[in-house]
Amino acid sequence: MTTSDTISLFLKDEAATIRLGEDLALALKAGDCLALSGDLGAGKSSLARAILRAIADDEGLEVPSPTFTLVQSYDLRIPVSHFDLYRLGNPDELTELGFDEALENGICLVEWPEMAEGELPAERVALTLHHEGSGRRAMIKASDPQAARIHRVLAIRTFLDDAGYPDVKRRFLTGDASLRAYEAIYPNAAQRKILMDWRPHPEGPPVYDGKPYPKVAHLAQDAYPFVAIADALRERGFATPEIYKVDYIKGILLIEDLGTEGVLDDDGQPIAERYRQSVACLAHLHSMQIPQDIPVSPTHTHHIPDFDRTAMKMEVQLVLDWHIAWKRGTAPTDGERKEYLAIWDHLIDELQSAETNLLLRDFHSPNIIWREHEIGIGRIGIIDFQDAMIGPTAYDLASIVQDARATIEPDLFRQLMDDYLSLRRAQGGFDEAGFMKAWAIMSAQRNCKLAGLWVRLLQRDGKPGYLKHMPRTLTYLRVALEHEALAPLRDWCARAGIGQSES
Repeated sequence: MTTSDTISLFLKDEAATIRLGEDLALALKAGDCLALSGDLGAGKSSLARAILRAIADDEGLEVPSPTFTLVQSYDLRIPVSHFDLYRLGNPDELTELGFDEALENGICLVEWPEMAEGELPAERVALTLHHEGSGRRAMIKASDPQAARIHRVLAIRTFLDDAGYPDVKRRFLTGDASLRAYEAIYPNAAQRKILMDWRPHPEGPPVYDGKPYPKVAHLAQDAYPFVAIADALRERGFATPEIYKVDYIKGILLIEDLGTEGVLDDDGQPIAERYRQSVACLAHLHSMQIPQDIPVSPTHTHHIPDFDRTAMKMEVQLVLDWHIAWKRGTAPTDGERKEYLAIWDHLIDELQSAETNLLLRDFHSPNIIWREHEIGIGRIGIIDFQDAMIGPTAYDLASIVQDARATIEPDLFRQLMDDYLSLRRAQGGFDEAGFMKAWAIMSAQRNCKLAGLWVRLLQRDGKPGYLKHMPRTLTYLRVALEHEALAPLRDWCARAGIGQSES
C-alpha cells in the first residue's frame, strides 16, 4: 500500500475515541475500507459504533456486534457494512459475505482485518488501536488521497478547538456542485453553527489567455470574497451569516446558521409569498450602491470583479462546448461558433447602458433561507454570494423569477416581475424599457450557460442528476428569446436545434 506519513493520535478517554470516530465519518466516502486492528478491548467496536452513528446522525442507532453474523449492513447517507472477521473460517469467505459489492457501493468497516489480509484492498485506511497509559493510541496509515481527507477533518477539529469549541459535535450537512462542503456544528443543544470547508485546490488548465476557467469567469478562489460580501450586506440590513472565525489560508469558516426553511414546499414547489418577499429584497438591494472595494482585514481589500465581456462569453460558450454535441450528436461547425459569438458580442454591446450594481450571481431557491419570525428584508436569508460581481442588476432578477432548480409557472412569473418593477418605479429614476432589454439578455446568457453546464456535470463530472433541470432551462430560454433584441440569437438557436424540450 502506498502510504503517506503515519498519523498518530492519543485518545485520552472513551469520549476522545468517539470524537475520532465522528471525525472519520466526515472523511470516509464510498469505496473506502477502514481496517480496524487492536487487541480485545482496545476500542475497535467503540470506534466503529461512533462512525456509524455519526453517518446516520443518530446517537441512539443500534449497532449490534457482527461477531457471529460476520457482517451487519446499514442503509445510511453512505451505505456502510460493518464486518467482524474474528470467526472467519477462510479468507475466501469474504467474497461470499458480499465484501466486494459492499465496497463498490459504500464504506466497509472491518474489525480483525488480519483474518483476511490478502483479500482486503491495498488502498485502505489501516487504523490500529492499543492501550497507552490510561488512554489509547491510534495509528493511522492510508493512501495519499485518503490520508489527505483525514488530515483535513483533523485540521478542522483543531480549528474548532481554537475557536473555543473543544470536543464539539460535528455532522455532515451538505456538499454542492462546487468545491465547498458544509458541516453542522453543535456547540450546545439550542443553536447550531455552520462550518464551511473550502479547501484550497490547484488551478485547472488554462482555457483563455493563459487563465483557468474559474479566473476567467470570476469565481471566488478563497474566503475573502465571502467574508467581504457578507459583511457589506449585513451592515446594510440584509440577512447574511455572521462570520465567527475564518482561516483564509486553509479555507475554513465558522459562520451563523440562518435557519433551515427555504422558499419551496415539501414537494419542491415554489411558495409564492416567499418568492415575492425575495423579489422585494432584491429590489431593495438594487436601490443602493454597493462599493466595489471592500476592506476585509488590515492587509486585504476585496475588489468585486466586473461581469465583463470575457466572463459573459466564456459562460455562454458552454452551449457550444457541451450542449450541442449532446443534443444532436455533432459538434458545432466553425461557422456556427463564429456566428454565435458574434451575436453575443452585439448583445453585450447592448448592455453598455444597462443599470449595474452588485449581482449575487445565484439568487435562487438553493441559496435563500426563509426566516418566518423576522421582518422586511430580514426575512430573506442569503447564503451564497462569494461569486458576486458588478454587472447588470437584471441578472439576479432573472435568477429568481426563472429559478434553475424549481419551475416558476407563468402566473407566478408575471406576479414576481410586476412586484419588482412596481417597487423599482416607486424608487424613481428607473429606466424600465432599458431594464427589460437587459433582463432578456441576461436571462438568455444565464440559460445558455446552464444548458451547457448541465451536460458538463453529466459528462465530465459524472453527475447525471442535474440533467433533470434541462427542460426547465430551455423553457426559460424560450421566454428570454421572445424579446425583439434577441431575434438573431433566437434564429441561431432554432437552426442549431437548441430550445426544444428534453425528456
